[in-house]
Amino acid sequence: MYLQDRRILLTGASGGIGRALALALASRGAWLCLSGRDRDALARLKGEVEAHGGRAEIFAADLGADDGPERLAAHVLTAYPRLDVLINCAGTSHFGEFADTPAPVLSRLWQTNVLAPMRLVQALLPTMRAQGRGLIVNVGSIFGSIAFPCFTAYSSTKFALRGFSEALRRELNGSGIGVLYVAPRYTRTAINAGAVEAMAAAVKMPQDDPAAVAAQIVLAIERERAERYLGWPEKLFVRINAWFPRLVDRALRRQTEQMRPFALPRPT
Repeated sequence: MYLQDRRILLTGASGGIGRALALALASRGAWLCLSGRDRDALARLKGEVEAHGGRAEIFAADLGADDGPERLAAHVLTAYPRLDVLINCAGTSHFGEFADTPAPVLSRLWQTNVLAPMRLVQALLPTMRAQGRGLIVNVGSIFGSIAFPCFTAYSSTKFALRGFSEALRRELNGSGIGVLYVAPRYTRTAINAGAVEAMAAAVKMPQDDPAAVAAQIVLAIERERAERYLGWPEKLFVRINAWFPRLVDRALRRQTEQMRPFALPRPT
């Protein structure tokens, strides 16, 4: 896909991979609709995009609200009746043993990582169908293919997002609308600060910079890929886990014991 003048809605643009992705897309000449919860961060990003010759509008939105995805879709389509690409990059994480994970955290994970992308796609599909073309990009995680201990709830949501992407791609076959699922590995962002960052360093988990991840996502869009797994040897482990999950079980046992001390403490 040629990105010059493409209208793109990017969620989770306030920081991390989303922010880096906005700058990478702007450098290709895309017209950006930037969404996130932090209006001030979005405004700063808009200024940075425009300072480099790009074009952007901001749409502050809480995708966890009851009608958040639908309201965002309506606002964007009012500003841009044509929408070429939707990138579901907004997400949240949780590090800790599943038995200690509070119910509100589970709800937040599923609402942000799974239900919001699904509802946003549902709200925008009629426009893409009417156009006869479009692209939906769902940013998942390597943890959506390799179920990681101490990330049980988070991994579950990313497995769901991967399954949604695969099924939707098959359902939309022949419509002119593509679905790309991208799975980064551990990335140095604010969402991974603190305990996760310390754990990753202790177990020597490979790490990527958000700009490097964004570059790979843009490349996958331009090459019209269906899936893109980032990082070596993680992409190999994805294949091994699919065919021989018990081998991965054994490989993760020692790492699990290294991770436990960094997991969030039990609620008091």
